[in-house]
Amino acid sequence: MADSPNCDLKSLSPLQLFERVTEQGEKVRALKAGKAPKDEIDAAVRMLLSLKLSYKTTTGQDYQAGLPPKDLVLINNGTTKEEDEDLVDPWNVQTSNAKGVDYDKLIVRFGSSKIDTDLINRIERATGQKPHHFLRRGIFFSHRDMDQVLDAYENKKPFYLYTGRGPSSQAMHVGHLIPFMFTKWLQEVFDVPLVIQLTDDEKYLWKDMTIEKAYEYARENAKDIIACGFDVNKTFIFSDLDYLGTSAGFYKNIVKVQKHVTFNQVKGIFGFTDSDCIGKISFPAIQAAPSFSSSFPQIFNGKENIQCLIPCAIDQDPYFRMTRDVAPRIGQPKPALLHSVFFPALQGAQTKMSASDPNSSIFLTDTAKQIKTKINKHAFSGGRDTIEEHRKYGGNCDVDVSFMYLTFFLEDDDRLEQLKQAYTSGELLTGELKKVLIETMQPLIAAHQERRKQVTDEIVKQFMTPRKLAFEF
Repeated sequence: MADSPNCDLKSLSPLQLFERVTEQGEKVRALKAGKAPKDEIDAAVRMLLSLKLSYKTTTGQDYQAGLPPKDLVLINNGTTKEEDEDLVDPWNVQTSNAKGVDYDKLIVRFGSSKIDTDLINRIERATGQKPHHFLRRGIFFSHRDMDQVLDAYENKKPFYLYTGRGPSSQAMHVGHLIPFMFTKWLQEVFDVPLVIQLTDDEKYLWKDMTIEKAYEYARENAKDIIACGFDVNKTFIFSDLDYLGTSAGFYKNIVKVQKHVTFNQVKGIFGFTDSDCIGKISFPAIQAAPSFSSSFPQIFNGKENIQCLIPCAIDQDPYFRMTRDVAPRIGQPKPALLHSVFFPALQGAQTKMSASDPNSSIFLTDTAKQIKTKINKHAFSGGRDTIEEHRKYGGNCDVDVSFMYLTFFLEDDDRLEQLKQAYTSGELLTGELKKVLIETMQPLIAAHQERRKQVTDEIVKQFMTPRKLAFEF
């Protein structure tokens, strides 16, 4: 970001100011480390002090590295928020709006960047492939430093992908497929390594389950992930409970992150309290560590300067805001991110789904009959109260869950637009729209189930064995 003091700092949000101060602090450290001319260092320091003053004037808080402004950190344990503000953190998503979370506001509050048409077009030029429908439809809507990843790719410099899954239950639901479907596409069009973290340690710490059950869920979830079609020669899936004990590089990065994040900072970012177990407090460093290539020496031949790109839902961003703050202080590149919207519960877009509520979503284990019943019985409708009213006034696609699900899983853009126009005009009834969704989801889930049957324990072992992948570094 530009350092010119002539920019209008008043137009920046508190979180944008916070990131400006952070970036300028990194520049000052780099100039000093590089023994730059004194006048250049002095100018950078003056800019840093000016930014810190603007930050304090705007927020009423002194700048603290790694601790974003308190009124903007969305945490689990009750920070004050405006009445109409959405609550978004790694454990909760709440909104009073039937349309779901206001993602434009979330971009401003989190200080990320909108994925616009220019960026989508650039991805298409770089890969030579039509952009994934998740990009075309704004399902992946926000990013951090994707332009830097494209710069590297266009200059023949490597990067890698990192995503994950918290195995809280044996059966995954269709919402869990979203990051993996998109990550698979990214891996194919860019032809890069992929690491997938299974945070079974996290689930043991947060959930009422044994450590053995958490590990069992991780291996079962790995089968569903593998069934998405990942290439074993280019993909490493790992359980934290397994890998942490075998990789010195991984553990060293965890300790480095732990040293550079204070207890006050993790309380501010994640809402931890004095009553939380110390495992929770230290866990964010474990989720941060796969962002650094040195955590996987067997893949990257010990190289530490390979940038990471993380496709994930926006609720995971607090982990990586912390990671991005720490990265330059431990000599690592900042990870880049691509953020997705939340997949709505069948009952409506006000909350994200729960694996503990079988009726909140369609699970990958559901039969064709269960899928039909769930959609017909539980999918929130944007239709009118009577057929007559619906024919006259039309349905509301913005709140209709069946239409929302079709934006995720119906790949034909023309067909989706036809359905939208027909439903909005009243030509298509709610029951007819649900029928289209049923006919879309039943074969999709059946095909997934068939692929999963082919995933043996031996195949899981191959994916989860630390090893060199089909890339030279």
